[in-house]
Amino acid sequence: MADAARLGPITGFRTRAMAQLAYIWPELSATTERRAIADASLDNLGRSVIEQYSAPDLIARAKNGNHPARDGRQPKRRAGPRPVRIGAFGNYQAFRSAMNQRGYQMGGLYRPMNNGYVNAHYVETMRAFGGPAFPRGRRGVAQFLRHIKSGGQCAILLDQYFADGVRVDFLGKPAPTALTGAEMALRHDALVVPIFARRRANGLDFDILVDAPIPHDTAEAMTQAISDAISRRICETPDQWLWVHRRWKPERQLRYFDLDADEEEALRRNL
Repeated sequence: MADAARLGPITGFRTRAMAQLAYIWPELSATTERRAIADASLDNLGRSVIEQYSAPDLIARAKNGNHPARDGRQPKRRAGPRPVRIGAFGNYQAFRSAMNQRGYQMGGLYRPMNNGYVNAHYVETMRAFGGPAFPRGRRGVAQFLRHIKSGGQCAILLDQYFADGVRVDFLGKPAPTALTGAEMALRHDALVVPIFARRRANGLDFDILVDAPIPHDTAEAMTQAISDAISRRICETPDQWLWVHRRWKPERQLRYFDLDADEEEALRRNL
């Protein structure tokens, strides 16, 4: 997948990833450390895209790789609403497939794409990894909640910029984040368990990493704890996170959030 890194300069993805890295870790060398992370992140992105279209291969590798059940760390089942599982790392379809092959019913909540043909194909690939797929929106969320209430699980990616969310610390900088996962967990007495699929050095296999459940608290405190869990994994292996994603958007925060003087000054200092 070296071609993914080569395409980075053409698509502008490397420039974007380098800018994100400079925003979070300005102390890193631009010519060596930041570029190495950016190129490795693009390699992971390229592999993840190809894996979407190679479902049988990814399913087999997810089944045979290291997973929590092999050393007793598999999340315990319990009566009542099943866990809402949240994680974003490596290739999230790998952990969905791994858990579904171990008796879980992990669906996915996704954002529908504008192109209908592309969206239909994307949904088909999501379902190939096991579990249902629910589109964001009133109808999809209602189906999602019925799935949770019936004892199923769902994966939600909560490391995305959310304009109507709350500002929580993410890798040392404020990042608007949705309260969705925490609010649903509190409302339906479900667990929130951060799960990650960390790609191994061979580029093909994965280790499925399961953190301890997030303790129930306020939705804001739980969302911060979720962000902290994702941040810890990124700091361990930063090349496995999607650095091309505009996670913070400080300029937009200045325009649309009601900030006090200190918060505004801190954002402007980092522009």
